Amino acid sequence: MSLKPPEKVGKLQAALHAKAKASPDYRFYLLYDKLYRRDVLLHAYERCRQNAGGPGVDGQTFADIEAYGVAAWLEEMARELQDKTYRAQPVQRQWLTKPDGKQRPLGVPTIRDRVVQMAAVLVLEPIFEADLPSEQYAYRSGKSSLDAVRRVQELLDAGCTDVVDADLSGYFDSIPHAELMKSVARRVSDRHLLHLLKMWLEAPVEETDARGRVQRTTRNKDDGRGTPQGGVASPLLANLYMRRFILGWKRDHEARLQAYIVNYADDFVICSRGHADEAMTAMRDMMARLRLTVNEQKTRRARLPEDTFLFLGYTFGRHYSRQTGGSYLGPRPAATKVRKLCRAISEWTDRRTCRRDTPEEVAMLNHMLRGWANYFCLGPVVQAYELVMKHTERRLRRWLCHKHKVRTGQYARFPNEVLHGQLGLAELRGRGHRLLWAKE
Repeated sequence: MSLKPPEKVGKLQAALHAKAKASPDYRFYLLYDKLYRRDVLLHAYERCRQNAGGPGVDGQTFADIEAYGVAAWLEEMARELQDKTYRAQPVQRQWLTKPDGKQRPLGVPTIRDRVVQMAAVLVLEPIFEADLPSEQYAYRSGKSSLDAVRRVQELLDAGCTDVVDADLSGYFDSIPHAELMKSVARRVSDRHLLHLLKMWLEAPVEETDARGRVQRTTRNKDDGRGTPQGGVASPLLANLYMRRFILGWKRDHEARLQAYIVNYADDFVICSRGHADEAMTAMRDMMARLRLTVNEQKTRRARLPEDTFLFLGYTFGRHYSRQTGGSYLGPRPAATKVRKLCRAISEWTDRRTCRRDTPEEVAMLNHMLRGWANYFCLGPVVQAYELVMKHTERRLRRWLCHKHKVRTGQYARFPNEVLHGQLGLAELRGRGHRLLWAKE
């Protein structure tokens, strides 16, 4: 949960949002001085501290900053910004393994750069929030991925069952700088703030190879595209560029094709009434003009109820009511997400971890189970919860037997009553799913 801004910072954000909402064509020309306000910088630091994360290329950690003195550190940063001597440092390249085994590049700025980026976001976000269309659900206050899942359900219920399940190749790394800066400049004319954004977009990337050698590249600057996934300002900028696609779609294709977009970051679907082929052709053409690449291997048409499609971890398809036997369309937790959780539970309960205290072991399992179930709570979840609980109970029972050197009678020694009753293992069974049409 995001920290609530201090009163004066909240008033600043409210005033910026109100002005942007009331005057859609207004360009803000005095914003840079808001970045080095002490209350803005302090709140930006606290937000970054809450998000945690490791150091960047300079090796500086939050502990180092707090040992030095946060107030003094922020004062130096404010002075650099005010004197316009601040310069962005290179971004550290890290790699995140995706579920399909491929690796996704992450760009981690230094804490110093993250704090300045967060200060910029605190100022810019209220302005652009007034412009973002309702079809965009990512990185926005009051919206979530579950809201996007519910919206897809509404469209399916309304008969939009001919679906384009779209995928973009490396969206964050492909966003063209010139076009993105035009989107920003449509609302912001403060040249000093625009210079900051361009500096972050063009920051070099440092990576340490297997032999410990540091390599630095300037691909983003050379190619004129890409915003580092991992940068604090990147989500806002990514939303802003995707806005161009959504507004163009609503203007040229939505009514004509009866095709409606639901977007979350770089993930989106187009739900239509029988026009998915035309919608896919139009989408490809628009993406080419936006200089983005459609991943043809993952982009497909799905005709429900015969087909299924994946969106934000849920599989949408046909289900049957246990009460009436009738069929209906809706989401359920994707099998890949169930398997991913089970693998994580298996790793946590590996026999080599038996030196942990039992309360610590159970507490982490409960954290994993409840966090997963809080997200995967829509549609028919009973079967998924049953699979997860059986796996968790089996793994915990085996872990306890290794810990206490029990060789026979594992279930008799640690039945479910002991796991849940005495040890306090969370229970997902009986936890009802949320009806998508119910008001919460």
